[in-house]
This record gives sequence, C-alpha cells and structure tokens, in this order.
Amino acid sequence: MVRGTQRILYIMLAFCIGLFIASSFFIRAKYTYSVYGDTTVLEKQQWVLFILAAAAVLAVSFVLYRMCLKLNRYSRKIVIPAVLLFSFAIQLVIIFLFPRMPTDDSQTVLSLAMDMLYEQDYSSFQTGGYLYMFPFNFSMVLYLKTLLFLFPDNYLVIKIFNILFSLVTTLMVYLLYKELNARSKENDYGVLIIAATYIPSLFMSNFIYNDVIATAFLTSALYFAVRFLRRMSMKDILLAAILLAIGNYFRSTGMIFLIAVLICLFFSIRTLGLKKALASIGITVLLFNVPGWTQNAVLQATHVVDEPVNKNSAPVYMWLNMGINLETLGFWDNQQSYNIYQREANYNKTDSVELFKASIGDKLSEASLGELAEMYYKKLVWTWTEGTYQMERYGIGNDGSSRSGGRAGFVMDRYSYTTFATDLFKGDSKYRSGLLWVLYVQNFLMYGFILIRLIGGIRAKRFEETSLILVVLGFIAFYLLWEIKSRYIYPVYPLLIVLSYMGFKDVYDYMLNRKR
Repeated sequence: MVRGTQRILYIMLAFCIGLFIASSFFIRAKYTYSVYGDTTVLEKQQWVLFILAAAAVLAVSFVLYRMCLKLNRYSRKIVIPAVLLFSFAIQLVIIFLFPRMPTDDSQTVLSLAMDMLYEQDYSSFQTGGYLYMFPFNFSMVLYLKTLLFLFPDNYLVIKIFNILFSLVTTLMVYLLYKELNARSKENDYGVLIIAATYIPSLFMSNFIYNDVIATAFLTSALYFAVRFLRRMSMKDILLAAILLAIGNYFRSTGMIFLIAVLICLFFSIRTLGLKKALASIGITVLLFNVPGWTQNAVLQATHVVDEPVNKNSAPVYMWLNMGINLETLGFWDNQQSYNIYQREANYNKTDSVELFKASIGDKLSEASLGELAEMYYKKLVWTWTEGTYQMERYGIGNDGSSRSGGRAGFVMDRYSYTTFATDLFKGDSKYRSGLLWVLYVQNFLMYGFILIRLIGGIRAKRFEETSLILVVLGFIAFYLLWEIKSRYIYPVYPLLIVLSYMGFKDVYDYMLNRKR
C-alpha cells in the first residue's frame, strides 16, 4: 500500500517534470524587470541558442564533476569548510559589486523595524497599516529589529547574515544528499560545490527579505526529519519540529513541508513503531504554531494590539483571487485584489472574503474552459521554467534608469552606488541576458536529470526521496492556485539540486560502466 502510493507520487512528479521539459522546447519563460517591468513573459523558444547553451552548460557540468571526483581523497574536515569559505567570499564580492537597496516589501519591513527600534512606533498594527494587513511579515520585522539593535545600522550587516543562512542551506543540501545516499562510498563533494556556487542563491543574499532565511530553516528541518526516519532518534524529530516551526514563522509555505513530513511519518509507522510514530507526529504538530501563538500573546500582553493580529488581516482569498487572471497568469494584478480588501471591504476580513469569493466565481464563470486551461498551463510553465527565481531583479538589481511595463511606475529599484559590474549588467545588456540564459538552461538540465532519477526510482522500486517529492509536488499544487512569482518557489531549489545531482550521477555512472 505504502510503496504503491509512493510510486504514484513519483509518477505524478515525473509527469510534471516531463511537462516542463517538453514545454521548454517551444516556450521560453522570462522575467526581465529592466525591460518588461514586473510581469511574466512567455515567448517562442529560440531553438539554436537554446540547444547551444544547453550543450555548453552540460559539457561544463561533466568537466566540473570529473574535477570534483578528485577531491574524494581529502577529508570532509578540510573540503567542507574550504568550499563554504569560498562561497562566502563569492557572495561577499557580489553584495559589494551589486549594492542593491531594499525596495517593495523589503524596504517596508526594514523601515518598520527602524521605527519600532528607534521610535517605539507600532502604529503599523493599526487599521490600514502594513502589519494590520500582513501580520505574517512581523517575523521579518522582528528579525531586522534584532539585527539593528545588536549590530551597526548598515545594509551590509543584514546581507552578511543572509550569506550565513545561505551557507547553512548549502551544508544542509550536502548532508541531506548523504543521508539519502548513506550507502555511497564516495564523499560526493560535487553536490556540495554545486550548492555552494548555485548562481541564484549567490545573488539572492543581496535581497533583504525572508526567502534566504526561511529556506535555510526549512531545508534543515527536512534534513533532520529524513535523518529521524533512518535513525529513529527522537532528538532528530524534535530538532526537525523546532526548525520547521521557525521556518514557517518566516514563510508560511512551511505548511507544505509540514504536510510532507507528516505523510512520511505515516508511511513509516510500521518501521518506527506505533508509539514512536504517534509521538513524533504529536511533537511536530504541537510545535508548529508555537512561534505564531507566542507572537500573538506578547503583542496583546504589551497592548500593541487589542485582538488577534489575524482577525482582520488580508484573507487567503485575496491571493487566490490574484491567482486567477487571464492577462497576468496569476501574477501581480495591479492592485485589483488589494482594492477589494482595502476599499470595497474597508479592511474587514469577513466582508472581503465574500467579495473575493464573488470575484473568483465571476472569473471562473466568465472564462471558458479552454481559456482557464491555457492560463493554468502557462502559469505552471512560467513559474517552474523561468529558472532564475527572479534573481535578475532581487539579486542583481537595477539602477532605476530602464523601465517599461508591469509595475515599473510603482516601484523604483536602485543601487547605493555604482560599480563597473552594475554598468556591465545595466538594463538588458549582453552580460545580464547571457547570465539569464545560462540559468534558464541550467534549470532545464536539472529537470532532465530529475526525470531520469524519478524514472530510475520507479523502475527499481526505490523511493527513498519520497519526502523531497512530496514537498516539490506540494509547491506545484499550491502555486497552481496561488498568486505566482518564480521567487516564491525558491525554498525548493535545495531539493531540486539534490534530486538533479542524483540523476546526473546515475547518468555518469551508467556511461562509465558502459565505457568499461
């Protein structure tokens, strides 16, 4: 029964990955804020450039893998710190070369943190305030407030902490891979080096928001959950539950990780034993909402708010309504959904829910089945094949001089100062577009190797990666309905690296055996 269910999950993900791969031969998903503004772009695939770029990246990957194999002779105590230090140095250089300043929500949460620290101003929790509407972002405000209190008031400090969290994610990618491949006799430093030099993660440390932090906690939580399923130590599931709760506190998609962990615990009841399985499930569920409950209790006890912060916050239906849009494919809808909550419902959660339900019903009834199917297909393909997690804007940044379309008139990106690198990557320069092409085809190749790994697992009835499969499927299903940004799926990039490296290694070993 369990193995049959696991097989179905593998087939489901294989189908989705196959869809992404097949679509990429005909459609190029793009996000270039400096040219198109904050919007989705789907254009006809440029076959020649696509194939040449994919072949080049693939060739480089094989060469680098061969080089990584030579590191097997060295101890982990030497290689792991050296690789992490190298990654730290690269990211430090990037934040100096591309001194992107906060914009959008990142600027808002930073401003609120400074207001609370220096002026004791918590008015944002009052009706119409940012935290009144989006109390889930108080976690980031509290984190930034703590950093500002402990360290000098400087963007550099915050970004360095981003780098540290990024390094934690890199280490967890390696440990997660080794936990899933415990029988491997090699050190497998290749997966560590890929995670340490993965370009989107190197640049996203430049983004002052919750993406990097949440990814570190959620990846760590999944590692300890997998470790628990293999070693059955209650200490591991306790650590997994704590890290999962913290990760969800920073980004609510932790719920997807929670569901994946719980399903895997149910799958392992026979192995764990009923008593240990129920205890682990209870610990994970009970601790999950502790940070949110604690935050609510403290805010009410200190009279910052008089009622639970979520009582009149923006409802989930707002993002579901935003997620149904034939024109933007569920991307930003130019404040249409915000206006329903803010103006039509006057910040009343109950009233806005009814308005959003009516709006969703109207959209579904007015569009034909063909139009809806096309929208959901394009929405899925753009989100998962864009391949850069919108690093072009949130990591590299812009100088504010190139604007057209989307939300360009609404938000202006800028640098603290300019460098030769900001000049080279200005606008739609060949350096910027070239880098985006590399990331795009790298993402495509990763899917190819993931598909190979999934098919191999189905044929061999090997389902050790079920927890990772569940998380990825959860993100696919969730963002099929929710408002989309390719940045939103950033927390799954560590899992994609693990799965794709497994597939790459399978291909390499197969080719090596045939050659022998």
